[in-house]
Amino acid sequence: MVPTTTRGLFATLDAASGREDELEQLLVGARSIVEAEPQTTSWFALRMGRGEYGIFDAFPDDAGRDAHLGGGVVAALGEHADLLDGEPHIEKVDVIADKITSGNVTKGLLLRLSIKEAHREDAATFLRNGKSIVEQEPATINWFAIRFENGDHGVFDVFPNSAGRRAHLMGKIPQQLAAHGLPWLGGLPHMSFADVLADKITTA
Repeated sequence: MVPTTTRGLFATLDAASGREDELEQLLVGARSIVEAEPQTTSWFALRMGRGEYGIFDAFPDDAGRDAHLGGGVVAALGEHADLLDGEPHIEKVDVIADKITSGNVTKGLLLRLSIKEAHREDAATFLRNGKSIVEQEPATINWFAIRFENGDHGVFDVFPNSAGRRAHLMGKIPQQLAAHGLPWLGGLPHMSFADVLADKITTA
Protein backbone atom coordinates (compact mmCIF):
# COMPACT_ATOMS: atom_id res chain seq x y z
CA MET A 1 0.00 0.00 0.00
CA VAL A 2 2.26 2.79 -1.26
CA PRO A 3 0.71 6.19 -0.45
CA THR A 4 0.01 8.64 -3.25
CA THR A 5 1.76 11.29 -1.17
CA THR A 6 4.86 10.85 0.99
CA ARG A 7 5.48 14.30 2.46
CA GLY A 8 3.31 16.91 4.14
CA LEU A 9 3.23 20.13 6.10
CA PHE A 10 1.08 21.25 8.98
CA ALA A 11 1.13 24.96 9.80
CA THR A 12 -0.66 26.67 12.67
CA LEU A 13 -1.43 30.39 12.58
CA ASP A 14 -2.78 32.70 15.26
CA ALA A 15 -4.67 35.75 13.99
CA ALA A 16 -3.83 39.16 15.38
CA SER A 17 -6.67 40.56 17.47
CA GLY A 18 -9.44 41.87 15.23
CA ARG A 19 -7.77 40.64 12.02
CA GLU A 20 -9.47 37.25 11.81
CA ASP A 21 -11.64 38.08 8.79
CA GLU A 22 -8.67 39.44 6.87
CA LEU A 23 -6.59 36.36 7.61
CA GLU A 24 -9.43 34.12 6.46
CA GLN A 25 -9.66 36.09 3.21
CA LEU A 26 -5.91 35.62 2.72
CA LEU A 27 -6.16 31.88 3.28
CA VAL A 28 -9.13 31.48 0.95
CA GLY A 29 -7.33 33.53 -1.69
CA ALA A 30 -4.24 31.32 -1.37
CA ARG A 31 -6.13 28.57 -3.15
CA SER A 32 -5.40 30.26 -6.48
CA ILE A 33 -1.69 30.09 -5.66
CA VAL A 34 -1.65 26.36 -4.93
CA GLU A 35 -3.77 25.66 -7.98
CA ALA A 36 -0.68 26.67 -9.96
CA GLU A 37 1.54 24.25 -8.00
CA PRO A 38 1.21 20.81 -9.61
CA GLN A 39 3.21 19.14 -6.86
CA THR A 40 0.92 20.48 -4.14
CA THR A 41 -1.60 17.72 -4.65
CA SER A 42 -3.69 18.24 -1.50
CA TRP A 43 -4.10 21.53 0.38
CA PHE A 44 -6.54 22.62 3.07
CA ALA A 45 -6.95 26.01 4.75
CA LEU A 46 -8.52 25.51 8.16
CA ARG A 47 -10.24 27.42 10.94
CA MET A 48 -9.19 25.56 14.09
CA GLY A 49 -10.84 27.69 16.76
CA ARG A 50 -11.31 31.26 17.90
CA GLY A 51 -8.51 33.14 16.16
CA GLU A 52 -6.68 29.89 15.41
CA TYR A 53 -6.04 28.73 11.85
CA GLY A 54 -4.08 26.06 10.09
CA ILE A 55 -2.92 24.72 6.75
CA PHE A 56 -2.37 21.06 5.91
CA ASP A 57 -0.90 20.10 2.56
CA ALA A 58 0.61 17.00 1.03
CA PHE A 59 3.10 16.32 -1.75
CA PRO A 60 4.45 13.36 -3.73
CA ASP A 61 8.03 13.93 -2.54
CA ASP A 62 10.54 16.26 -0.90
CA ALA A 63 10.97 18.31 -4.06
CA GLY A 64 7.27 19.18 -4.15
CA ARG A 65 7.29 20.19 -0.50
CA ASP A 66 10.43 22.29 -0.91
CA ALA A 67 8.92 24.04 -3.93
CA HIS A 68 5.83 24.93 -1.91
CA LEU A 69 7.89 26.22 1.02
CA GLY A 70 9.66 28.52 -1.42
CA GLY A 71 6.43 29.55 -3.14
CA GLY A 72 3.65 32.07 -3.03
CA VAL A 73 1.68 31.02 0.06
CA VAL A 74 4.63 31.32 2.42
CA ALA A 75 5.58 34.59 0.74
CA ALA A 76 2.03 35.95 1.14
CA LEU A 77 2.03 35.12 4.85
CA GLY A 78 5.34 36.94 5.20
CA GLU A 79 4.01 39.98 3.35
CA HIS A 80 0.95 40.10 5.63
CA ALA A 81 2.67 39.38 8.93
CA ASP A 82 0.54 42.11 10.53
CA LEU A 83 -2.45 39.73 10.30
CA LEU A 84 -0.68 37.24 12.57
CA ASP A 85 0.02 37.10 16.27
CA GLY A 86 3.54 35.72 16.05
CA GLU A 87 5.28 33.61 13.44
CA PRO A 88 3.53 30.68 11.75
CA HIS A 89 4.50 27.34 13.27
CA ILE A 90 5.30 24.98 10.39
CA GLU A 91 5.96 21.28 10.94
CA LYS A 92 7.13 18.80 8.35
CA VAL A 93 5.44 15.39 8.36
CA ASP A 94 5.87 12.09 6.56
CA VAL A 95 2.72 10.63 5.01
CA ILE A 96 2.74 6.90 5.76
CA ALA A 97 -0.67 6.08 4.26
CA ASP A 98 -3.40 8.04 2.52
CA LYS A 99 -6.84 7.91 0.97
CA ILE A 100 -7.55 10.60 -1.61
CA THR A 101 -10.91 10.92 -3.32
CA SER A 102 -12.81 13.86 -4.75
CA GLY A 103 -15.75 15.57 -3.11
CA ASN A 104 -16.91 18.68 -1.32
CA VAL A 105 -15.38 19.04 2.14
CA THR A 106 -16.33 21.41 4.97
CA LYS A 107 -15.02 19.72 8.13
CA GLY A 108 -11.63 18.44 9.20
CA LEU A 109 -10.03 16.55 12.05
CA LEU A 110 -6.46 16.37 13.31
CA LEU A 111 -5.54 13.64 15.79
CA ARG A 112 -2.03 13.81 17.24
CA LEU A 113 -0.59 10.99 19.33
CA SER A 114 2.55 11.10 21.44
CA ILE A 115 4.02 7.62 20.97
CA LYS A 116 6.66 5.98 23.13
CA GLU A 117 9.83 5.43 21.10
CA ALA A 118 9.68 1.65 21.52
CA HIS A 119 6.21 1.55 19.97
CA ARG A 120 6.55 3.94 17.03
CA GLU A 121 6.70 1.16 14.46
CA ASP A 122 3.64 -0.42 16.07
CA ALA A 123 1.80 2.87 15.65
CA ALA A 124 2.96 3.25 12.04
CA THR A 125 1.79 -0.27 11.19
CA PHE A 126 -1.56 0.36 12.85
CA LEU A 127 -2.06 3.53 10.83
CA ARG A 128 -1.02 1.91 7.55
CA ASN A 129 -3.54 -0.85 8.17
CA GLY A 130 -6.17 1.79 8.85
CA LYS A 131 -6.33 2.62 5.15
CA SER A 132 -8.38 -0.49 4.43
CA ILE A 133 -10.89 0.68 7.04
CA VAL A 134 -11.28 4.26 5.80
CA GLU A 135 -11.60 2.97 2.25
CA GLN A 136 -15.00 1.67 3.44
CA GLU A 137 -16.03 5.09 4.83
CA PRO A 138 -17.56 7.05 1.93
CA ALA A 139 -17.76 10.26 3.96
CA THR A 140 -14.04 10.20 4.78
CA ILE A 141 -13.04 12.04 1.61
CA ASN A 142 -9.32 12.46 2.30
CA TRP A 143 -7.34 10.71 5.03
CA PHE A 144 -3.64 11.05 5.79
CA ALA A 145 -1.76 8.96 8.35
CA ILE A 146 1.23 11.06 9.32
CA ARG A 147 4.44 10.98 11.34
CA PHE A 148 5.79 14.23 12.80
CA GLU A 149 9.50 15.01 13.04
CA ASN A 150 9.47 14.62 16.84
CA GLY A 151 8.13 11.05 16.58
CA ASP A 152 4.46 11.86 17.18
CA HIS A 153 2.02 10.03 14.91
CA GLY A 154 -1.46 11.03 13.87
CA VAL A 155 -4.16 11.44 11.29
CA PHE A 156 -5.53 14.38 9.35
CA ASP A 157 -8.79 13.83 7.48
CA VAL A 158 -11.63 15.80 5.91
CA PHE A 159 -15.35 15.23 5.50
CA PRO A 160 -18.34 16.73 3.66
CA ASN A 161 -20.10 17.65 6.90
CA SER A 162 -20.24 17.12 10.66
CA ALA A 163 -22.19 13.87 10.23
CA GLY A 164 -19.36 12.36 8.18
CA ARG A 165 -16.80 13.38 10.78
CA ARG A 166 -18.94 11.99 13.57
CA ALA A 167 -19.35 8.68 11.72
CA HIS A 168 -15.57 8.39 11.42
CA LEU A 169 -15.10 9.11 15.13
CA MET A 170 -17.60 6.37 15.94
CA GLY A 171 -15.95 3.95 13.50
CA LYS A 172 -13.47 1.10 13.68
CA ILE A 173 -10.17 3.00 13.80
CA PRO A 174 -10.88 4.89 17.06
CA GLN A 175 -12.36 1.70 18.54
CA GLN A 176 -9.29 -0.35 17.66
CA LEU A 177 -6.93 2.36 18.88
CA ALA A 178 -8.70 2.45 22.24
CA ALA A 179 -8.64 -1.35 22.43
CA HIS A 180 -5.03 -1.95 21.40
CA GLY A 181 -3.04 1.27 21.26
CA LEU A 182 -3.22 2.73 24.76
CA PRO A 183 0.08 1.12 25.93
CA TRP A 184 1.86 2.88 23.04
CA LEU A 185 0.95 6.38 24.20
CA GLY A 186 3.47 8.65 25.88
CA GLY A 187 0.87 11.28 26.70
CA LEU A 188 -2.73 12.23 26.21
CA PRO A 189 -4.03 12.26 22.60
CA HIS A 190 -4.71 15.71 21.19
CA MET A 191 -7.70 16.11 18.86
CA SER A 192 -8.55 19.30 16.96
CA PHE A 193 -11.74 19.92 15.00
CA ALA A 194 -11.57 22.27 12.03
CA ASP A 195 -13.72 24.02 9.47
CA VAL A 196 -12.32 23.80 5.94
CA LEU A 197 -12.18 27.33 4.47
CA ALA A 198 -10.68 26.33 1.12
CA ASP A 199 -9.16 23.22 -0.42
CA LYS A 200 -7.39 21.70 -3.37
CA ILE A 201 -7.73 17.96 -3.92
CA THR A 202 -5.98 16.24 -6.81
CA THR A 203 -6.98 12.65 -7.48
CA ALA A 204 -5.05 10.20 -9.62
